Amino acid sequence: MTTSSVDETARAERLLEAQSMARRLFDSIEESGLIRAGISERQASDEVRDLAAEALGVTRHWHKRVIRAGANSLLPYHANPPDRVIEPDDIVYADLGPIFAEWEADFGRTYVLGSDPEKLRLQATLPILFGAGKAFFEATAAITGEQMFDFMVGEADRHGWAWGGTIAGHLVGEFPHDLAEGDDDYSRITAGNNRAMRGVDRTGKVCHWILEVHIVDRDREIGGFYEELLDL
Repeated sequence: MTTSSVDETARAERLLEAQSMARRLFDSIEESGLIRAGISERQASDEVRDLAAEALGVTRHWHKRVIRAGANSLLPYHANPPDRVIEPDDIVYADLGPIFAEWEADFGRTYVLGSDPEKLRLQATLPILFGAGKAFFEATAAITGEQMFDFMVGEADRHGWAWGGTIAGHLVGEFPHDLAEGDDDYSRITAGNNRAMRGVDRTGKVCHWILEVHIVDRDREIGGFYEELLDL
């Protein structure tokens, strides 16, 4: 086994370990009842920050913490809507990027407060779409970012939902991870990325990807989000 292959094995292991820690953080969020009615998105984000530090020693997040409730759940990561108080019957999503020993995790989940059947259906669809995307990626050897994006948008439509943004994922790695060489689109699963996803970055390291599922119903003003590692 070559040195490079050993290094790549270690990189994959570290990314999976970071994701496992992120999953533990989300388990703690759910067990603590942190996502609840009566607090603002900002307060929930601050409580997540404190919980991550106390429970798992997380002191840094590689991207802004995103907690979106109600109509704000329609909005993708780059939006910065006014702070909103979580209501008793809301749908809420969390998108977090904690750093564990210099390794980036990126993990997202959706919570439903109350028993609204459409919100529960949306929540239940998220892991189904993720699983379909992962199976498509594994079955398509030379898949490009654009092909992956088009597949995810099509799957959302097939299940009765609209796609919530302009990407379906991105590269992930050591903090801070480098963009792929060239246009930023090559580091994202998006329209216009005609580069094969299986490859190496500008430093010669194997590309590893996060798959994001953000689906919405704009008429009902609800959305949900789900993300984790795609290729590991």
